[in-house]
Amino acid sequence: MTEQINSLEEYHKVYAESTQNPKAFWERQAKTFTWKKPWDETLNWEFETPKIEWFKGGQLNITENCLDRHAKASPDKIAILWEPNDPSAKAKKITYKQLLDEVSKCANGLKANGIKKGDVVVFYMPMVPELAIGVLACARIGAIHSVVFAGFSAQALADRVNDASAKMIICSDYNKRGAKNIPVKKVVDDALHLGCPSVETVIVHQNTAENCDFDISHDIWWHEAVNDQSTDCPAETMNSEDILFILYTSGSTGKPKGVVHTCGGYMVYTCYSFKNVFQYQEGDVYWCTADIGWITGHSYIIYGPLLSGATTMMFEGVPTYPNPGRFWEICEKHKVNQFYTAPTAIRALMACGNEWPEKYDLSSIKVMGSVGEPINEEAWHWYDQKIGKGKAPIVDTWWQTETGGILITPLPGITDTKPTYASYPMPGVQPVLLDAQGKLVEGNNTEGLLCIKYPWPSMIRSTYGDHQRCKNVYFAPFKGMYFTGDGARRDEAGRIRVIGRVDDVINVSGHRMGTAEVENAINEHKNVIESAVVGYPHPIKGEGIYAYIIADGHQGEDTAFAESVREVVKREIGPIAKPDQIVVVTGLPKTRSGKIMRRILRKIAAGEGDKLGDVSTLLNPEIVEEVKRKASEV
Repeated sequence: MTEQINSLEEYHKVYAESTQNPKAFWERQAKTFTWKKPWDETLNWEFETPKIEWFKGGQLNITENCLDRHAKASPDKIAILWEPNDPSAKAKKITYKQLLDEVSKCANGLKANGIKKGDVVVFYMPMVPELAIGVLACARIGAIHSVVFAGFSAQALADRVNDASAKMIICSDYNKRGAKNIPVKKVVDDALHLGCPSVETVIVHQNTAENCDFDISHDIWWHEAVNDQSTDCPAETMNSEDILFILYTSGSTGKPKGVVHTCGGYMVYTCYSFKNVFQYQEGDVYWCTADIGWITGHSYIIYGPLLSGATTMMFEGVPTYPNPGRFWEICEKHKVNQFYTAPTAIRALMACGNEWPEKYDLSSIKVMGSVGEPINEEAWHWYDQKIGKGKAPIVDTWWQTETGGILITPLPGITDTKPTYASYPMPGVQPVLLDAQGKLVEGNNTEGLLCIKYPWPSMIRSTYGDHQRCKNVYFAPFKGMYFTGDGARRDEAGRIRVIGRVDDVINVSGHRMGTAEVENAINEHKNVIESAVVGYPHPIKGEGIYAYIIADGHQGEDTAFAESVREVVKREIGPIAKPDQIVVVTGLPKTRSGKIMRRILRKIAAGEGDKLGDVSTLLNPEIVEEVKRKASEV
């Protein structure tokens, strides 16, 4: 099995080895998997084109490593533990043997409906086991899966379907989410009406008993397509660099980028990072609260855990239904050992009060993770004290859709942790800081642009159908480097703190500061629930600081509140960081993954609220008008 680091001394030793001789290091990890044919070359790369090939010439099928080997060794071990939206409904436990059978049946159903190796299948489904089964079924037969979060609009879905030339869509009838049943199939129908000429078939999983439109010319029920199929489905032979999946991520141009990940390297890295970042041990129950529609769900709900033979949890619902204790109730019920969630969720639950986590026994939790954005210090301490009781290390993980797996993180119980710091690179990952001219920033107590100077196995290979875009965005800015788009700081011990996207770095009177840093300070205010900071044109400073704040109580008309916020920022960072403008709002525009859409906030702050374009794919598009109105009153 994949190697696991067990001590600080071992981390330093392994990291040194992995950077001095990365090919040998990753070759050793790769040899722990089942390959149909060994590779001819461990790594062939250059960042100019770019071209990255790991385990070139090797042949495999990732599902044999996720399913077959575990089904043979431990057939009755729970692979997927599914918690439904309704807390009174029964949880579902799927063993590795059962999962292999269901994946094989689904894979045969896909083949019977015309899907073959290389075809693209788009998923638009809630967090039900059938989503994981369908994704693995695609991998089983060599079809390319592309999961679209079941909350995007019909237009956003159609854009992704058409960009990928998908042959099939797999959806559910409805999404049970909190107190609502959301009509998922209707969104798919609307997308097809907008025009998706490549789609031949829609497979519909019956998640509820509610009626939905059904067109027998192209719709087929999941149970009719899958249930009577054979459980025997030999795994397709895939080359290491064949495409495993496409996952769309927002682009600065507004057009989604189809990030391409391939079979071999992604397999090796997601398994290695999962076992080490979460220190998973045999018998543990691991829960990542993300949606499979995002990279976190791909790498750390499905592939990483199943490759490791873990028990991975899926949750259909939301953290506040039927009350804000739902996460903690689930942790107690299933004795969760590793808990991985987003700062947005942590802050939201923190605002609901300490009484909710205090109702439940959370003593089973050994490791807590944070993902999606830098976690602010107040939320870090609340998470540490109220959920982990000071006994469960926090792994503040930094990575991206494009990186495929976690690149910078503490290792729990091994390396130290420091609030707001992602801290240390994983073995095989070589981060550097550059200045704006591309010159290396040496030493500690420094900051710069975060780049990676050497390939790791799970990194992006291309943007689907547009390799030039991949080059322009990630490899052209700095020669010989993968450019993350983030700014970062190294402290006196060499720990790395990601301080936000480069376009989220504000230059105030020649002083550069990350928006995340200012937000961290603002959030220290006792009446602040959440904040978002952007730069805006300032007649004297060049760029001023504009803060949007969600506050408890009635602070909107209170100038004393604004001044007290500035005093907190002054205390935390210094007078240079004090916000010039403060607007109190009831919500912030966010993407479906919970990230604040700062591009919209920048335009509003700059007085360009009439140039926002389409905001329908936001989680809460209605909040934009309120933010514009409040900003106009400042």
